[in-house]
Amino acid sequence: MAILRLKPAYFSDLWGGSRLKKEYNKSEYPGYVLSETWELSCDEEHPTMIDSGSFKGKTLKEYFDAEGERALGTNYSRFDSWPLSVKFIDAHQNISIKVHPSDEYAEKKGLPKGNDECWYILDSLPNAGIFYGVDRDVTPDEFEEMIRNNTFKKVLHFQPVNKGDVFYCGPGLLHSIGAGVLALEVKQMKQVKYRVYDYGRVKPDGSPRELMIEEAKEAAILKKGVPEKDMHGHLCDCDTFKIDKIHINGETDLSTDGSSFQHLLVVEGDLILTSGDIRMELLKGNGTLVSADHGGYRIKGHGDVLMITV
Repeated sequence: MAILRLKPAYFSDLWGGSRLKKEYNKSEYPGYVLSETWELSCDEEHPTMIDSGSFKGKTLKEYFDAEGERALGTNYSRFDSWPLSVKFIDAHQNISIKVHPSDEYAEKKGLPKGNDECWYILDSLPNAGIFYGVDRDVTPDEFEEMIRNNTFKKVLHFQPVNKGDVFYCGPGLLHSIGAGVLALEVKQMKQVKYRVYDYGRVKPDGSPRELMIEEAKEAAILKKGVPEKDMHGHLCDCDTFKIDKIHINGETDLSTDGSSFQHLLVVEGDLILTSGDIRMELLKGNGTLVSADHGGYRIKGHGDVLMITV
């Protein structure tokens, strides 16, 4: 049984901003540009760390390896390796346009299958948005020509966003977070992705960033529109994860039932979590892990929490 405060891994990229540090309690990061924080990661090079309890100073992977199904839950048995990546993203500039192939395409190419990905919009500047599919049907040859001529942005569908919006990025959908958008990204850890458009940006040595045009021609949905998906009452419900939003107004009792751990992220307000002798302050931007075998706990205050489970 455990409730653990988490400490993310930090990333600075050329498109990042500074809002996460200023507004989401990431002030311990020493730099100015903070593009991403990896809030739930078992990546060996960029792990999420435990910041409370007997496992303080250990990685999230070390905790799960030690505790096994008690911490992970019975639902985890369907995975053969750690399945999730959960990030806060601050896009000060447009992020490159990518596409994930379908399971059928991946199987044909001998690649890992499955490419679940979802964005929850934390905040956005006026007129900011995401790129989400195409505005008109495009032929594969036209697709290639426009990428090589650096004109593909003309047919990308620009979707204005508002705080609290949710977007599922399924296989084949061309997608990107636009400048001025702050988002939570939850996705499958082992993803195949093809970068198809990068606004003419170059590497530090002046060479162009690599594009995967031939693969993307086969993998991308080049028809107008976005495929619909039934979320069964959740913000997102896909093969890899579920996302739920919990509004706290006073006191809310929650619990785990042994099926899955619960990853809690405070996206609005400052809260207090209590359970037995545990009393933990949860500030905006803080991440917490509740083990699958923990049972009941209570959150007090006024704010919003996103809960991610498997």
